[in-house]
Amino acid sequence: MVFLQVIAVLVFAYWVVMTVLNVRGLRMIPELTGGTVAGEQPLVSVIVAGKDEEAAIERTIESLLALEYQNYELIVVDDRSEDRTGEIVDKVQQRAAEAGSKIRFEVIHIEHLPQGWLGKNHALYRGYQLARGEYILFTDADVRFERNALGTAMAFALKERADHVTMTPTMEAGSFWLRAFVHYFLFSLCLVMRPWLPNVDTQDKVGFGIGAFNLISRKAYEGIGTHRALRMRPDDDLQLGTMVKQAGLRQRLVTGTKLLTVEWYPTLGEAIRGLEKNTFAGLNYSILMVIVGVLGQLLAFFLPFVAWLVLGWAGLLYAASVVMMAYLYLRYTRTLSPYRGEEAVALPLTALLFVYIIVRSTYLTLSQGGIYWRGTFYPLKELKKMKQGRGIL
Repeated sequence: MVFLQVIAVLVFAYWVVMTVLNVRGLRMIPELTGGTVAGEQPLVSVIVAGKDEEAAIERTIESLLALEYQNYELIVVDDRSEDRTGEIVDKVQQRAAEAGSKIRFEVIHIEHLPQGWLGKNHALYRGYQLARGEYILFTDADVRFERNALGTAMAFALKERADHVTMTPTMEAGSFWLRAFVHYFLFSLCLVMRPWLPNVDTQDKVGFGIGAFNLISRKAYEGIGTHRALRMRPDDDLQLGTMVKQAGLRQRLVTGTKLLTVEWYPTLGEAIRGLEKNTFAGLNYSILMVIVGVLGQLLAFFLPFVAWLVLGWAGLLYAASVVMMAYLYLRYTRTLSPYRGEEAVALPLTALLFVYIIVRSTYLTLSQGGIYWRGTFYPLKELKKMKQGRGIL
């Protein structure tokens, strides 16, 4: 009983600190809704990498070809796809040419993966090698862009003199449980990463990168070593942002829920399987970090929901912790998505699910001696060579 009372005090203090910090911090994340570049528009190279993306890539490319920005090129990299991705990309390219599109549209088909590279990172790097832009936008093959998305981001980047702009999209989720877990995962990640910190120019430790939209100047990208410096990182998008910040460059994280839409995973099962490959990587392959992460999830996110019913005055602290947790969850959900956050009722169950994913990701990576990612096996020994920056917890 005494132990749970001590934990109650610590958990309550944690949520007080988190509430104060995050309420203030969220005000530092601007929302982008519109804007245009005044004067000459810098050339932007938009690079899309995809493997087995036949269900989404055509819609993504069509949305990119329809951008209102006047000075950009499009480079699509088909990374060893075994479905119709390559065929679809070629047809869209041909259709654009026949329609008289003035956008430079290049397609790369990768047949073999060089040793020492993860597929996506290699594909993005190959795209960069063809790029001519002063700025480079790395994006995923399942993102849908509004027509003004690139122009708005570029106007903001130039105004802020930012070397790197990363944008949160609307995360589509078709079912209640998928939405509940996606929002919980992002919520717990944000509490640790403090996503407003990239916008604080006086610190150079915490950076952020989002795979749906990483807009970076060529000078900055080459300065941090390109994707060659990330070639074995499954969390390349996050690590790119971390490296930008650690290099002392100017970074901005913005919300773009009115400009970008992505279906992160179509089902809860696929979300679980997807995170199994990179959660241990996000913890820098450290068993100590796994233990800290699991205990943190259980004590701070799950215990308050059960202990407040039975522990007298300590129960009041746990109950207050639940209220603060739910409040912050709603603030984040409504800031970073168009949803209202009704999934907060599932918080204790999604916390347990995340614990399961952490443990399973660790077990699978260690028992297999590495990870399987999109049909390719990557040895743990090689992955550990690329440990860098902060983890996800």
